[in-house]
Amino acid sequence: MLSLHGPEGPLAIEPGGRIPDGAVWLDMNDPTPEEAAAVEASTGLRVPSRAALAEVENSSRLRRVKGGLSLSTPMITFERSDSQLKPLGLMLTKDHLVTIRFHELRSFASAAKRIAEGDGSVTPSEVFLVVLEELVDNLADALEDMATELDTLSSRIFDFDVRGPERRRLESPPPRRRDLALRRILHGISRRGKALGKIRASLLGLERIVPFVSAACDGLGLPEDGRFETIKRDIESLDEFETRLAENVQFLLDAALGLINIEQNNVFRVLTVVSVVGVPPTLIASMYGMNFKHMPELDWTYGYPYALALILVSALAPIIYFRMRGWF
Repeated sequence: MLSLHGPEGPLAIEPGGRIPDGAVWLDMNDPTPEEAAAVEASTGLRVPSRAALAEVENSSRLRRVKGGLSLSTPMITFERSDSQLKPLGLMLTKDHLVTIRFHELRSFASAAKRIAEGDGSVTPSEVFLVVLEELVDNLADALEDMATELDTLSSRIFDFDVRGPERRRLESPPPRRRDLALRRILHGISRRGKALGKIRASLLGLERIVPFVSAACDGLGLPEDGRFETIKRDIESLDEFETRLAENVQFLLDAALGLINIEQNNVFRVLTVVSVVGVPPTLIASMYGMNFKHMPELDWTYGYPYALALILVSALAPIIYFRMRGWF
């Protein structure tokens, strides 16, 4: 889809697919070959393919083209259910800003609204700054939401209890419920860790674009109002914030693994108690099960109940001991 924006707002494509002369911002969302050809004919720029925009080397992402700059960066889709990284391209010249994307971005709708509400003297460089500002603002919102989700996840980990408050002191939750709760916690940590890594990739792409454009913007008419420097500082602050969130994710992962180790230790503790409880009765039964002809208790009237009582006492003694030690 091809969207056109002039100094005063959106524009319509002329009959025959011709782009009007007043178009300042040409926004392509998953463009068709016909749309790419129309943009190339209007601007004289070669529209890069999706594969070209997805190149990872710096020389492919940041380069000069005839009359301007060709920039690309991975950008997160901002979808909570399944966030992905998709390439975003920006081509800036003195007369046009061409953006190539392959997913919906709230920042582009916000940028178009700001342009429409302007004074009608918008230049491609100003549109470029508006798009960058909105992208940074959306990434900041995503990091703020991530911080809130991690706080909630932290409460779930350190107040771990899968029972309801009315049943908390009445019964112990079955192991299956505890395992399921821990699996969900690990899944939540991994999902947020993956999303955070994608946000970091988006921030890194913008962080590389800003100094490159600042050093190569001669003749592009970037405004001298300090907005470019403000964007740079905002990206640096978000990078620091993302680093702290990444450390928090690692801390929560360690805490969740610690919970799993505690649960495993509880299982081994039960197995240890059971094995210790069974050893003395087995030893006593083995002693009185020996087939020797002369045994002192063989003809004793109370030999059998004595052996049973001895087995019972030997089994209860370890249980009482471990109970006093707080093992269960």
